[in-house]
Amino acid sequence: MEPQGKKPGEGDGDRVTAQLLKAHTGEFALDSILLLKLRGLGLVDLGCLGECLGLEWLDLSGNALTHLGPLAALRQLAVLNVSHNRLTGLEPLAACESLQSLNAAGNLLAGPGQLQCLVGLRGLENLRLRDPLARLSNPLCSSPSYRAMVRELLPGLKVVDGERVAGCGSELYQLCRDLDSCLRPSPSPSPGPQATEAQPWVEPGYWESWPVRSSSILEEACRQFQATLQECWDLDRQADDSLLQAEQVLSPAGAPSSFVF
Repeated sequence: MEPQGKKPGEGDGDRVTAQLLKAHTGEFALDSILLLKLRGLGLVDLGCLGECLGLEWLDLSGNALTHLGPLAALRQLAVLNVSHNRLTGLEPLAACESLQSLNAAGNLLAGPGQLQCLVGLRGLENLRLRDPLARLSNPLCSSPSYRAMVRELLPGLKVVDGERVAGCGSELYQLCRDLDSCLRPSPSPSPGPQATEAQPWVEPGYWESWPVRSSSILEEACRQFQATLQECWDLDRQADDSLLQAEQVLSPAGAPSSFVF
Protein backbone atom coordinates (compact mmCIF):
# COMPACT_ATOMS: atom_id res chain seq x y z
CA MET A 1 0.00 0.00 0.00
CA GLU A 2 1.25 3.45 -0.91
CA PRO A 3 1.95 5.92 1.94
CA GLN A 4 -0.87 8.38 2.44
CA GLY A 5 -0.44 11.62 0.50
CA LYS A 6 1.78 10.09 -2.20
CA LYS A 7 0.83 8.89 -5.62
CA PRO A 8 2.34 5.86 -7.32
CA GLY A 9 5.71 6.74 -8.84
CA GLU A 10 6.40 9.74 -6.60
CA GLY A 11 8.75 7.83 -4.28
CA ASP A 12 10.25 10.17 -1.68
CA GLY A 13 9.28 13.30 -3.57
CA ASP A 14 12.63 15.13 -3.63
CA ARG A 15 14.81 12.01 -3.84
CA VAL A 16 15.44 9.64 -6.75
CA THR A 17 14.16 6.16 -5.92
CA ALA A 18 13.82 2.94 -7.86
CA GLN A 19 10.05 3.43 -7.86
CA LEU A 20 10.44 6.89 -9.40
CA LEU A 21 12.81 5.63 -12.09
CA LYS A 22 10.58 2.71 -13.06
CA ALA A 23 7.52 4.97 -13.19
CA HIS A 24 9.27 7.40 -15.57
CA THR A 25 10.80 4.80 -17.86
CA GLY A 26 8.59 1.72 -17.68
CA GLU A 27 11.72 -0.42 -17.17
CA PHE A 28 11.84 -3.15 -14.55
CA ALA A 29 15.63 -3.30 -14.28
CA LEU A 30 17.46 -0.05 -13.50
CA ASP A 31 20.60 -1.06 -15.39
CA SER A 32 18.59 -1.34 -18.62
CA ILE A 33 17.61 2.35 -18.65
CA LEU A 34 19.42 4.19 -21.46
CA LEU A 35 17.60 7.53 -21.55
CA LEU A 36 16.18 9.37 -18.56
CA LYS A 37 14.47 12.75 -18.19
CA LEU A 38 13.93 14.02 -14.64
CA ARG A 39 13.48 17.71 -15.37
CA GLY A 40 11.86 20.11 -12.91
CA LEU A 41 10.91 17.60 -10.19
CA GLY A 42 12.42 19.51 -7.27
CA LEU A 43 15.05 16.82 -6.68
CA VAL A 44 17.69 17.44 -4.02
CA ASP A 45 19.11 13.91 -3.74
CA LEU A 46 20.02 11.58 -6.63
CA GLY A 47 19.48 8.53 -4.43
CA CYS A 48 19.85 5.27 -6.37
CA LEU A 49 20.51 6.89 -9.75
CA GLY A 50 23.99 5.37 -9.70
CA GLU A 51 22.42 1.94 -10.22
CA CYS A 52 21.43 2.87 -13.81
CA LEU A 53 24.75 1.59 -15.11
CA GLY A 54 23.66 1.58 -18.76
CA LEU A 55 22.48 5.20 -18.77
CA GLU A 56 23.71 7.19 -21.79
CA TRP A 57 21.47 10.32 -21.81
CA LEU A 58 20.36 12.12 -18.64
CA ASP A 59 18.43 15.36 -18.07
CA LEU A 60 18.40 16.66 -14.48
CA SER A 61 17.77 20.32 -15.29
CA GLY A 62 15.51 22.55 -13.22
CA ASN A 63 15.96 20.81 -9.88
CA ALA A 64 17.65 21.80 -6.60
CA LEU A 65 20.71 19.55 -6.71
CA THR A 66 23.82 20.53 -4.78
CA HIS A 67 25.95 17.44 -5.48
CA LEU A 68 26.25 14.76 -8.17
CA GLY A 69 27.81 11.92 -6.16
CA PRO A 70 25.88 8.95 -7.63
CA LEU A 71 26.77 9.95 -11.19
CA ALA A 72 30.35 8.75 -10.63
CA ALA A 73 29.14 5.20 -11.33
CA LEU A 74 27.73 6.03 -14.78
CA ARG A 75 30.65 5.09 -17.03
CA GLN A 76 28.44 4.96 -20.17
CA LEU A 77 26.93 8.43 -19.73
CA ALA A 78 27.50 10.51 -22.89
CA VAL A 79 25.07 13.46 -22.59
CA LEU A 80 24.28 15.21 -19.31
CA ASN A 81 22.13 18.27 -18.58
CA VAL A 82 22.38 19.62 -15.01
CA SER A 83 21.48 23.22 -15.84
CA HIS A 84 19.45 25.37 -13.43
CA ASN A 85 20.49 23.63 -10.20
CA ARG A 86 22.61 24.67 -7.19
CA LEU A 87 25.86 22.92 -7.96
CA THR A 88 29.13 24.34 -6.64
CA GLY A 89 31.26 21.51 -8.03
CA LEU A 90 31.34 18.81 -10.69
CA GLU A 91 33.93 16.45 -9.17
CA PRO A 92 31.92 13.18 -9.54
CA LEU A 93 31.86 13.67 -13.31
CA ALA A 94 35.59 12.93 -13.46
CA ALA A 95 34.66 9.22 -13.47
CA CYS A 96 32.18 9.57 -16.37
CA GLU A 97 34.76 8.58 -18.96
CA SER A 98 32.27 8.49 -21.87
CA LEU A 99 30.92 12.02 -21.33
CA GLN A 100 30.74 14.01 -24.57
CA SER A 101 28.27 16.83 -23.86
CA LEU A 102 27.69 18.70 -20.58
CA ASN A 103 25.24 21.54 -19.89
CA ALA A 104 25.97 23.10 -16.48
CA ALA A 105 24.55 26.59 -17.08
CA GLY A 106 22.64 28.20 -14.23
CA ASN A 107 24.64 26.85 -11.31
CA LEU A 108 27.08 28.23 -8.71
CA LEU A 109 30.42 27.39 -10.32
CA ALA A 110 32.66 30.20 -9.15
CA GLY A 111 36.01 29.62 -10.83
CA PRO A 112 38.21 27.42 -13.01
CA GLY A 113 38.91 25.14 -10.07
CA GLN A 114 35.40 23.71 -10.41
CA LEU A 115 36.22 22.66 -13.99
CA GLN A 116 39.57 21.01 -13.24
CA CYS A 117 37.80 17.67 -12.73
CA LEU A 118 36.83 17.63 -16.42
CA VAL A 119 40.42 17.68 -17.70
CA GLY A 120 40.67 13.88 -17.91
CA LEU A 121 37.50 13.50 -20.01
CA ARG A 122 39.08 13.05 -23.44
CA GLY A 123 35.75 12.67 -25.21
CA LEU A 124 34.19 15.89 -23.87
CA GLU A 125 33.52 18.15 -26.88
CA ASN A 126 30.49 20.25 -25.90
CA LEU A 127 30.36 22.36 -22.72
CA ARG A 128 27.77 24.97 -21.79
CA LEU A 129 28.25 27.23 -18.79
CA ARG A 130 26.12 30.13 -19.98
CA ASP A 131 22.78 30.26 -21.81
CA PRO A 132 21.69 33.84 -22.62
CA LEU A 133 18.37 32.77 -24.12
CA ALA A 134 17.36 30.94 -20.93
CA ARG A 135 19.07 33.61 -18.76
CA LEU A 136 21.27 31.00 -17.10
CA SER A 137 24.90 31.51 -16.18
CA ASN A 138 27.56 30.80 -13.55
CA PRO A 139 29.60 33.23 -11.42
CA LEU A 140 32.79 32.32 -13.32
CA CYS A 141 31.19 33.58 -16.56
CA SER A 142 31.36 37.16 -15.27
CA SER A 143 35.06 37.25 -16.14
CA PRO A 144 35.67 38.63 -19.66
CA SER A 145 38.35 36.01 -20.23
CA TYR A 146 36.45 32.98 -19.00
CA ARG A 147 36.00 31.55 -22.49
CA ALA A 148 39.74 31.69 -23.15
CA MET A 149 40.35 30.12 -19.77
CA VAL A 150 37.93 27.28 -20.51
CA ARG A 151 39.54 26.60 -23.88
CA GLU A 152 43.02 26.56 -22.33
CA LEU A 153 41.92 24.21 -19.57
CA LEU A 154 39.97 21.92 -21.91
CA PRO A 155 41.64 22.11 -25.35
CA GLY A 156 39.57 19.20 -26.68
CA LEU A 157 36.35 21.23 -26.64
CA LYS A 158 34.74 21.95 -30.00
CA VAL A 159 31.65 23.82 -28.77
CA VAL A 160 31.49 26.27 -25.84
CA ASP A 161 28.16 27.85 -24.86
CA GLY A 162 26.64 26.77 -28.17
CA GLU A 163 29.36 28.31 -30.36
CA ARG A 164 31.95 26.32 -32.28
CA VAL A 165 35.51 27.07 -31.17
CA ALA A 166 37.24 24.31 -33.16
CA GLY A 167 36.56 22.22 -36.24
CA CYS A 168 34.14 22.98 -39.08
CA GLY A 169 32.28 26.25 -38.57
CA SER A 170 34.60 27.73 -35.94
CA GLU A 171 35.99 30.27 -38.43
CA LEU A 172 32.46 31.48 -39.19
CA TYR A 173 31.68 32.01 -35.51
CA GLN A 174 34.94 33.94 -35.09
CA LEU A 175 34.13 36.08 -38.13
CA CYS A 176 30.67 36.88 -36.75
CA ARG A 177 32.14 37.89 -33.40
CA ASP A 178 34.69 40.11 -35.11
CA LEU A 179 31.96 41.76 -37.19
CA ASP A 180 29.84 42.34 -34.09
CA SER A 181 32.74 43.99 -32.30
CA CYS A 182 33.47 46.20 -35.32
CA LEU A 183 29.85 47.28 -35.78
CA ARG A 184 29.23 47.92 -32.09
CA PRO A 185 29.43 51.72 -31.53
CA SER A 186 32.13 52.87 -29.15
CA PRO A 187 30.94 54.66 -25.98
CA SER A 188 32.95 57.80 -26.71
CA PRO A 189 34.82 59.04 -29.77
CA SER A 190 38.56 58.53 -29.57
CA PRO A 191 41.08 60.92 -31.14
CA GLY A 192 42.44 58.17 -33.38
CA PRO A 193 42.69 58.07 -37.16
CA GLN A 194 39.51 58.35 -39.16
CA ALA A 195 37.95 55.18 -40.54
CA THR A 196 38.92 54.43 -44.12
CA GLU A 197 36.30 54.64 -46.83
CA ALA A 198 34.45 51.42 -47.46
CA GLN A 199 35.67 49.53 -50.50
CA PRO A 200 33.66 47.14 -52.69
CA TRP A 201 34.17 43.46 -51.95
CA VAL A 202 34.51 42.45 -55.61
CA GLU A 203 35.89 43.99 -58.77
CA PRO A 204 33.65 46.00 -61.10
CA GLY A 205 31.70 43.82 -63.48
CA TYR A 206 31.88 40.78 -61.18
CA TRP A 207 28.09 40.42 -61.07
CA GLU A 208 27.52 41.09 -64.79
CA SER A 209 26.22 38.17 -66.82
CA TRP A 210 28.55 36.72 -69.42
CA PRO A 211 27.36 36.05 -72.99
CA VAL A 212 26.30 32.51 -73.64
CA ARG A 213 28.95 30.59 -75.51
CA SER A 214 27.91 28.19 -78.27
CA SER A 215 28.81 24.59 -77.68
CA SER A 216 28.56 21.80 -80.23
CA ILE A 217 28.18 19.28 -77.41
CA LEU A 218 25.26 21.22 -75.91
CA GLU A 219 23.63 21.61 -79.33
CA GLU A 220 23.93 17.88 -80.05
CA ALA A 221 22.46 17.04 -76.64
CA CYS A 222 19.49 19.33 -77.31
CA ARG A 223 18.98 17.76 -80.74
CA GLN A 224 18.98 14.25 -79.26
CA PHE A 225 16.55 15.33 -76.54
CA GLN A 226 14.13 16.78 -79.10
CA ALA A 227 14.33 13.60 -81.17
CA THR A 228 13.63 11.44 -78.12
CA LEU A 229 10.74 13.68 -77.11
CA GLN A 230 9.24 13.43 -80.63
CA GLU A 231 9.56 9.65 -80.47
CA CYS A 232 7.69 9.60 -77.15
CA TRP A 233 4.87 11.65 -78.68
CA ASP A 234 4.63 9.25 -81.64
CA LEU A 235 4.48 6.23 -79.32
CA ASP A 236 1.77 7.95 -77.27
CA ARG A 237 -0.35 8.51 -80.37
CA GLN A 238 0.15 4.88 -81.46
CA ALA A 239 -0.93 3.70 -78.03
CA ASP A 240 -4.08 5.81 -78.19
CA ASP A 241 -4.92 4.38 -81.65
CA SER A 242 -4.39 0.80 -80.41
CA LEU A 243 -6.65 1.35 -77.39
CA LEU A 244 -9.36 2.83 -79.59
CA GLN A 245 -9.23 -0.16 -81.97
CA ALA A 246 -9.37 -2.58 -79.05
CA GLU A 247 -12.46 -0.88 -77.65
CA GLN A 248 -14.19 -1.09 -81.05
CA VAL A 249 -13.37 -4.80 -81.38
CA LEU A 250 -14.46 -5.68 -77.84
CA SER A 251 -17.73 -3.74 -78.13
CA PRO A 252 -19.13 -4.34 -81.67
CA ALA A 253 -22.27 -2.37 -82.42
CA GLY A 254 -25.50 -4.40 -82.62
CA ALA A 255 -23.97 -7.59 -81.16
CA PRO A 256 -24.06 -7.20 -77.39
CA SER A 257 -24.05 -10.99 -76.84
CA SER A 258 -20.99 -11.76 -78.98
CA PHE A 259 -17.68 -12.75 -77.40
CA VAL A 260 -14.20 -12.12 -78.68
CA PHE A 261 -11.32 -14.42 -77.64
